[in-house]
Order: sequence, then C-alpha cells, then structure tokens
Amino acid sequence: MGKFIRITASPPLYVRSKLLCFSLLYFFTTLSLFLYVSLSRNQCVFRYSPFDPIQTNIFSYPSSYGEHKYALPTHRSSCSSPVFFSDYWTVLNEIQSICSDSSSSEKLRYINGNSETFGGNFSTQKRFSYFNHSDNDVEVPCGFFRDFPVSDSDRAEMEKCGLVVASAIFNDHDKIRQPVGLGVKTLETVCFYMFIDDKTLNSLFHHNVIPKKNPRDYRVGVWRIIKISKSENLYLNPAMNGVIPKYLIHRLFPNSQFSIWIDAKIQLMIDPLLLIHSLVVVPDVDMAISKHPFFVNTMEEAMATARWNKWGDIDGLRMQMETYCEHGLKPWNSHKMPYPTDVPDSALILRKHGIRSDLFSCCMFNELEAFNPRDQLAFAFVRDHVNPMVKMNMFEVEVFEQIVVEYRHNLKKIETSSYEEQEEEQKQKSLRIIQKKRRWLDYGSWSLNGSSCKSYLMEMWDDHH
Repeated sequence: MGKFIRITASPPLYVRSKLLCFSLLYFFTTLSLFLYVSLSRNQCVFRYSPFDPIQTNIFSYPSSYGEHKYALPTHRSSCSSPVFFSDYWTVLNEIQSICSDSSSSEKLRYINGNSETFGGNFSTQKRFSYFNHSDNDVEVPCGFFRDFPVSDSDRAEMEKCGLVVASAIFNDHDKIRQPVGLGVKTLETVCFYMFIDDKTLNSLFHHNVIPKKNPRDYRVGVWRIIKISKSENLYLNPAMNGVIPKYLIHRLFPNSQFSIWIDAKIQLMIDPLLLIHSLVVVPDVDMAISKHPFFVNTMEEAMATARWNKWGDIDGLRMQMETYCEHGLKPWNSHKMPYPTDVPDSALILRKHGIRSDLFSCCMFNELEAFNPRDQLAFAFVRDHVNPMVKMNMFEVEVFEQIVVEYRHNLKKIETSSYEEQEEEQKQKSLRIIQKKRRWLDYGSWSLNGSSCKSYLMEMWDDHH
C-alpha cells in the first residue's frame, strides 16, 4: 500500500521578496543611523570608544552637603551639538605630546615690584598702552604686585601641571562638585585645583567633607584644595579675589600648556582632555568660550547688570562704559565683526597658553581691577583691541549646556566666621546699601546728552529695529 507524501506549501515568491526588502531596509537604516551618530558633526551622542573605561565613584559626599541640589534646567535640545569628540586614547597621546614639547612656546615678560593693590592700580592710559604688544622684550603688568598667599608646597605642585582645571569658591558661595566622565588615564595628565578661603573651608569642616584632623594637604575627590588665607595683599571683595585664579591662571601655573577655568557653580560632564582637543586644538585657537544665551552687545549686559543689581555701583558702571566708548567700543554687527557676539558666558574658559591668550588674560585682569569683577563688560573691548589678536572659538550655548551642568549658588550659608569677619561682612553689606541708594539717585542722570556712548546706543537700537 503506497504512502502519502506530505507537501508543505512554501510562501509565494512575492512574499519572500517583500520580507527581503524589509530586512534590507532595516539593515541599511540601522547602518545609516550608526554611521551618522559615529561620524556626524551634529551628533546627538558624544562619541566614546567602547574601550574607554570611565572612572566612577570618585568621591562620596556626606548627605548633609547637598552637592547636587538646585541644578538649573536647560531649555535647548541636547540632540544637535555641533561638537565631535575624537577617540579618547588618540586625544590622550596627542595632548601628552603637546604638553611635553614646550620648547617652542614664547612667554610674556611681566613687570615686577610692589604696589598698593595686587594688580598695580594703573591709570586708563597706562593700561591701554600695553594692549599693543609688538615687542616681546617689553614687560607687561599682570598682577602679583603683592604676594599671593599660597604655601611653598602648593606652589611647587602647581608648577608641575601641564594641563590644569581650576576653580574657586570664596565666601562659601558654591559647592565643590566632581567632574563626570573622566577617562582612566586623565588624572595622570590633568591637575584639578580648587581655591577657597577660610569661610569656605570652615563650611567643608562643618559638613565633614574634609575632616578637621586632616593634614594641610586637603583633597576632595579629584580636587586639590588650595586655601587662600585672609590677607591685606588681596581684595576686600571675594569676587575680585576669585578673578585672580580665573584670569591669572597662566601665572599661577607657569608651566601649563592648557587650562580650563570653571566657575564653581558648574560641573564638568565631559573629560577635560576631550574638551581641550575638540574646542581648542582641532580649531587651532588660543581660547574657547561660550556665547551668552541672551545678549550680543556689551551695553545690553551693562544695562542688565545695573537693572538686576549685579553690581551696585552704577556710577562705576557708567564710567566704565563711557571709557570704553570713548576709546573705540562699537556695538556688535554681524556684517563687520569676525565674532558671533560681544558677550560671552565666562563660566567656562578653555585656553592654550601663549603670548596671545596670556596678553588677553593680563589685560582683562587689569580692567577688572580698575572697574569691577563683571568680566563680561570688559571682554569685547579687550578682545578687539589687544595685539596680537587672540584667536577665539565662541561656541554655541547648546554646546555649553551639554558639556556642563549649572547649579544655583548656595542659598543658605553656614555661619562659621569669627566676630571680626562678621563685622567686616556687615560693613560690606552697608556699603552695598549705600551704592544701591546712589543707584536710584543717579540713574536718571545717565542720559545720552554729552555721552561718549550716544553713537553706540543709537547704532545698537537701530540694528534692533
């Protein structure tokens, strides 16, 4: 008796063709997306090699410290950054090679001596005379006319840094936060230094971030803590003392080839080696700094500074703007200026140290001592008048918001200061109240009649309308 043969019907040819098409479409779509994310300069994900181990658990804070409280929200997409980060190991080798070959880099020469202030208190004409630096044998004023109170052991360590990340907290104004995303070899190449005063140190003691029985070599995670003792050599205003490491970083770390300054209100989210490489080395610039999120003209920033009482001395602000207008400050114009804005967000500054960037930093510091520590006000004037001209990468705000997280300043400070310090703070508070009253008395007298800034304002307003 014969056997029945079971025949299984196969799918029709057109069905198999459709499945093949869907498979090929999925494959090429996935491949295209992979290549876009890996190679595009407008990628959503910062590229890390899968073989880049990232350091974790750098430091554990006591719960009372609250280092991650009050982060500020961002309002821009995190998926359109134009910055591309190269392979970590390639970047590491390239930066180490640059730092080890420092023989060809020229250095500025600085004026030494003593003065009544840390910065020398130079007149307007004297300060501006150093903007044009055509002869490297000419010495430049750049602070340190009084001793900066750093211990010899700290100074010796600072001189060893080839690439430094620095920040400062004075008057317990912010928290110490650890950087995120450090490669496994980064701490062998990069130094991290945090400058603090006695009040900030006492707050760290209070929260047990630093044990009181700790030796004087203070450390908090990656940060080496440099305590700046109260000194007559420094300024009464803590913000002005913070300007010293911010703009004289090349003098505090004389052998560094690169530096990154971060205000203590922000936290780095990207390895500093990758940042220096992508924002400074690849575009071949002396400095990289973010554009301001709102303003393009210096005068807009000056008006906001007065309006929001960011600096109480309106007379001083007016004098500063009049001085700059009289000596050539112009409103930003996209058809005339090589830069995308006149106003930066100076919370993050990346530098390649050399004559151009060091001259810019010295001239900036001199202007800040002459007027006030609001560095965005002097920025465009110094940038556009120094010679040799500093090569600058003013990157987009969305880049800034991807590479850092910004936090609010301390809302409540620990009362750890002595009676004398509290008395000094009360004097400073009374002075600010007097300046605020003067602001309302004098604000109406700041008119265009007879002002050196009349043409600036008329051109600025004409561009806006």
